[in-house]
Amino acid sequence: MWTPKLLMMNGELVPFADARLHPLSLAVTYATTVFEGVRAYHVEKTGQFALFRLDEHMRRLQVGMKLLRMDRSYDTQYMLESLTKLIRANEPDSDVYVRLLVYVEGTGLMATTGPVGFTAAAMPREKPKFAETGMSLGVSSWHRLDDNASPPRIKSTANYHNARLAALQAKSDGYDGALMLTAGGKVSESPIACFFMVRDGQLITPSKSSGILESITRDTIITRYRELTGKQVEERVIDRSELYFADEAFLCGTGQEIIPVVKIDRFAVGDGAVGPLTRKLSQDYFDLVRGINAEHSEWRTLI
Repeated sequence: MWTPKLLMMNGELVPFADARLHPLSLAVTYATTVFEGVRAYHVEKTGQFALFRLDEHMRRLQVGMKLLRMDRSYDTQYMLESLTKLIRANEPDSDVYVRLLVYVEGTGLMATTGPVGFTAAAMPREKPKFAETGMSLGVSSWHRLDDNASPPRIKSTANYHNARLAALQAKSDGYDGALMLTAGGKVSESPIACFFMVRDGQLITPSKSSGILESITRDTIITRYRELTGKQVEERVIDRSELYFADEAFLCGTGQEIIPVVKIDRFAVGDGAVGPLTRKLSQDYFDLVRGINAEHSEWRTLI
């Protein structure tokens, strides 16, 4: 597997091990950081890389910067040029995971809004170990953040303290991962990805008002399910007890891609094996991101 040699800070390539950020920057002291994980899939036929849904990632990043009232933004074209330069400089020979962070890099008071900087790192990322066998999830006692407290729909690093608490509890309790509920006791998402379940032949996912990240992978699954089946995904409030009636379940996100869920609270999901719809959507997803399926070319930015 290839190793990263260079990362980018404020438009300049620097050795990967030499990146520095002041420990008193607001990015460190008050978590004034928004970020994106972007996949660049290796296209074997051409040797190119396909950045998947870069425009959507950048729009979400820009909204996050707006919400944190950062005193500058970055446009999509500039970031495309920067990421292209970064990926080429690292000379990868397989898929690339890009972690892009924008933060207040200056020191100051809690309400300081600048100066703003960014870091982009291109790295390899192994396929999640549960991608084939599936995960066991435990419903966490930690509630998902509320929109009026710290909006989960943006990718702010501050939000992931809440997620980390749930993940640590799940590990301590012997689960592979966690599933979080809203303060009202309704299903929200996993600390690492959005949640889907199949019940009575219908694909269901928590609504955007259920304390979830406005996930780009979630939107991809919703769109492709409609195109493949002619049916709509049911986006709605999900009760906890419904989880135990599920015939299939899976998680999805840029970093995790699609991971089957085979147990929840030690109850088997369906027959405890990866379900047929999960496998179908997973195969379609990987064919799409790599351009094996030529549909939705607008989602793939080739470099």
